[in-house]
Amino acid sequence: MYKKILVPLDGSEVGEAALPSVEELLAAFGPEKKVEVTLLQVVTDVTHLIVATGGLGEAVAVPYTETELEHLKKQAMAYLNKVGKSLKKNKGVVVKSMVRVGANAANGILTASDETKADLIAISTHGRSGISRWAFGSVADKVLRGGNTPVLMVRAKKKIKPV
Repeated sequence: MYKKILVPLDGSEVGEAALPSVEELLAAFGPEKKVEVTLLQVVTDVTHLIVATGGLGEAVAVPYTETELEHLKKQAMAYLNKVGKSLKKNKGVVVKSMVRVGANAANGILTASDETKADLIAISTHGRSGISRWAFGSVADKVLRGGNTPVLMVRAKKKIKPV
């Protein structure tokens, strides 16, 4: 049975699609089962892109300042703590929040999985395929293929646009 679950979140509704499944797992374990859930957000240190006008219109990458990164990390931690409140309703559950900074979200998730000794990663996926998957990549797919920890992938429901 799972004792340490890592839940990567990106702050979006799509990113939170795995949370109901995690809550179901926790409820099924019962209050006598002690489970640690670590909510993780990887804040990108990838930079601002500034497009120079004139000429070829080249984009220049400008790194975030330390002040900007600290602000982003504080925002991420506040978000994770807010999300964690609903998981704490389950008795026997310890919820931790973790923010990492890095250029690659998948690598950050895999590193956090190793650090926390997670025995399950619960992650949502956009469910892209074809050209959109090729163009945007898939963090969830990289986590699934790149690590040694079992992965629970939850496909986010597509919202139907009103006509």
